[in-house]
Amino acid sequence: MTTSPLITRIQPRRPRGLKVLIHLDDGEPFEVTLEALERSRLGVGDALPAKARHQLLDMDEGVRVREAALNLLSYCPRTRTELARRLKKKGFHHARIVPCLDRLQERGFINDRAVAEAFIRDRIRLKPRGRSRLRSELRAKGVDGDTVEQVIEQVFADQEVSDVQLAEQVARGWVARQGRAMLDALGSDDRTARDKARRRLHGFLGRRGFGGHALSDAMRLVTELAKDA
Repeated sequence: MTTSPLITRIQPRRPRGLKVLIHLDDGEPFEVTLEALERSRLGVGDALPAKARHQLLDMDEGVRVREAALNLLSYCPRTRTELARRLKKKGFHHARIVPCLDRLQERGFINDRAVAEAFIRDRIRLKPRGRSRLRSELRAKGVDGDTVEQVIEQVFADQEVSDVQLAEQVARGWVARQGRAMLDALGSDDRTARDKARRRLHGFLGRRGFGGHALSDAMRLVTELAKDA
């Protein structure tokens, strides 16, 4: 009859002792999180049959994926999709990630709408973008289409801004950074120089998600300012 190995020693691991090294009487020690060990109710002198060891390691993996997710959230807000991608890169299996994120979402640690709202507010304040660019950036973060549209409308209304205003702000900033030569070119009587400068400004605004009336109004405003400069 094969006897199960016995736990002979439980050694805290540094830093902070949140992991422990379990020593057995018949093999190499192995590491688990302290939380998983406490949940297993195992201690020195207890037998560790294969089934118990499997259960312990299963609990340990659950603790590790949760702690990895919380650690990622401690640096900055992330959507569920972003968290799943990062956890997968860390080597956690999809079948382990999904239930972990479900629990975190139920407890309010994951909130795609709140992340989207904060993202748009920061964009408006620090790096203004047009609605189309905001849509693509939020979809890339995994925010669903309905939420994207609702959040954009809400934040733009709360901040009392429009695509036209943001496009004009971005256009002014770009021209100012280009210097006097760009301003002169936009207001020049030389059609070739003027058209070249306008194409550059048009491309810049387009890449930042501005189009339609917002783009044309911003172009017109900056051109008029250049003529008056």
